[in-house]
Amino acid sequence: MDTIAEQIQRRRMHGLYLSRKCEDITQLSRDLMGLHCWFHRNVAFSAVIRGADLMNWKHALTKTWLYRGTLHGVAYDDLPLLLAPHAGDQSFEQWMLRDLLSETQLREAVDRIISLMEDGVYSRTEMRKIFADDYDPKVIDYLFSSWGGIFVSLAYQGKVAFRNMASRDFDLIDAQPLQMNDQVLLELLRRFFTAYGPATIADAMWFLGLDKKVVQGLPELETFSRLEYQRNVYYYVDDGAEIGDIPELTLLSGFDPLIVSYREREVVLPTEYKRAVILKSGICLPTIAVNGQVAGIWNLKSGKPMVEFFASQPERIQKAAEKLVSEMQWRVAGKI
Repeated sequence: MDTIAEQIQRRRMHGLYLSRKCEDITQLSRDLMGLHCWFHRNVAFSAVIRGADLMNWKHALTKTWLYRGTLHGVAYDDLPLLLAPHAGDQSFEQWMLRDLLSETQLREAVDRIISLMEDGVYSRTEMRKIFADDYDPKVIDYLFSSWGGIFVSLAYQGKVAFRNMASRDFDLIDAQPLQMNDQVLLELLRRFFTAYGPATIADAMWFLGLDKKVVQGLPELETFSRLEYQRNVYYYVDDGAEIGDIPELTLLSGFDPLIVSYREREVVLPTEYKRAVILKSGICLPTIAVNGQVAGIWNLKSGKPMVEFFASQPERIQKAAEKLVSEMQWRVAGKI
């Protein structure tokens, strides 16, 4: 009989399409509430690992900022719901106004950016040149920062998104966020616990970038199935489906949902390997899990597969991992 930890792993792998397949990348993104894309090729890796086809994938998804300021590839019609945690969030403007621009100046800058985009200017580089004669260089650096600048705020408002999954330029969009209320929060929780459960309330709030207080006393939490493990309550949605076994060997993408979507990661990522997987820069490397536990890293460097286990593995596991990475190279060739 499975231990509680194994039940958590099995259900997560089922929900995150690691013990079953999802052939359509848009549906995959919809089910997983977006695919993390600090580097756009990680979306391709994550999709292929989960059985999805990459045909036209760079245009099938919309790349934008979501939870906790992270970039995701999402189904466009999901944006109003997924942006809801940031509805009315003016933190960027408040920070900007602190010592750089007045509110009037900021609004004028935003209106000008929108007007330029309506006229076909989509590049931050071009906008920097256009604004150079009218603004202090420090203001321009903040407005058009390589980390997003004012476009993060506009993205949170559902007004802009990247032109495609691989582009650094932007397009105007119309995806006004839903206003947060109990109904919207419950839908976000339902989707999170369906894909990522079993997970704690702390996991859900961290994923969504919300304060834990917003769910305190919410009676609908009792409608979710529950497990208790190490004095924590883990919620999930039980649809009665066969959840499958934990695969002996699993490739995980960089910033894989199984690793980065939880506040506590020890269920899948042993503490002794955390620093080897999640670098000081915040980058989360592609990994290999053995029986549901991260045991090594993999990558494609200069077109060559690379596999490195943290501890010695049987030759059978080593060769099987190398084969999986070689197959990944073939499947993404010319598509990332």
